Amino acid sequence: MLRITSSKNPIIKEVKNLYKRKDRWKEQLFIIEGIKIIEEALENNVVLKYILIMDKLQSTTEGYNFYESIKDNNNLIHITDNVFKEISDTENSQGIIAVAQFKISKLEDLILKDNPALIFLDGLQDPGNLGTIIRTCDAFNLDGIILGEGSVDPYNPKVVRATMGSIFRIPLVVTQNSIETLTKLKERKIQILSTSLEADLPIYEIDYREGFALIIGNESKGVKDETLSLSDQLIKIPMPGSAESLNAGVAASIIMYEAMKAKLNFLEY
Repeated sequence: MLRITSSKNPIIKEVKNLYKRKDRWKEQLFIIEGIKIIEEALENNVVLKYILIMDKLQSTTEGYNFYESIKDNNNLIHITDNVFKEISDTENSQGIIAVAQFKISKLEDLILKDNPALIFLDGLQDPGNLGTIIRTCDAFNLDGIILGEGSVDPYNPKVVRATMGSIFRIPLVVTQNSIETLTKLKERKIQILSTSLEADLPIYEIDYREGFALIIGNESKGVKDETLSLSDQLIKIPMPGSAESLNAGVAASIIMYEAMKAKLNFLEY
């Protein structure tokens, strides 16, 4: 097994650079940290370029057992505690980091499905919100997420951590032209739904069993006007309480649950 003791090692420099968006996209690689998410990556056949460990990994029963399961991996590298601290992004690390390969889907992979259930993110910025949405998509069995212009990088370490491994199962499409992409969805007769505080139509009155793309807007600005203009329906979550709005991740999750109920025929229309 290769052992690295210096932070000047080229592999360590490469890993450090992956905390920058431009380097992640240039190399098509991203960082995952922790036993659970690396285990999820391996189970989902994600290509791991490096698996870097320090002695601390084997200090717990869980860590020791996981080490035993990966010790014959050709990409396993042992690094010293000091070097590990330079590349770790968590306060209480379990002592293991991996470098994973991107898996970006094509728009055609999603829209050619029968009646796809999609999320379209219109400038969503918060990593925690995106992580929640990816995880909820996985839980409610939606078909994929399209990230429009100005949206947070799905391979940001904070996003990846918040997905709890769901990022390896949910198809992600990144577009540089939101209007063009939404137009393609409309051409495929996929209904475009936008959340809006001004909407009159409650979320439970939509027939989600037909293909749809739910647009979730920016946390502070909402859905852009030009995006709203392409929407087939403006919808809202009824809120009888005093709060004026919901966190974007929470709002998306509520609507996805409503869509799942419809698709499983829990409701009669």
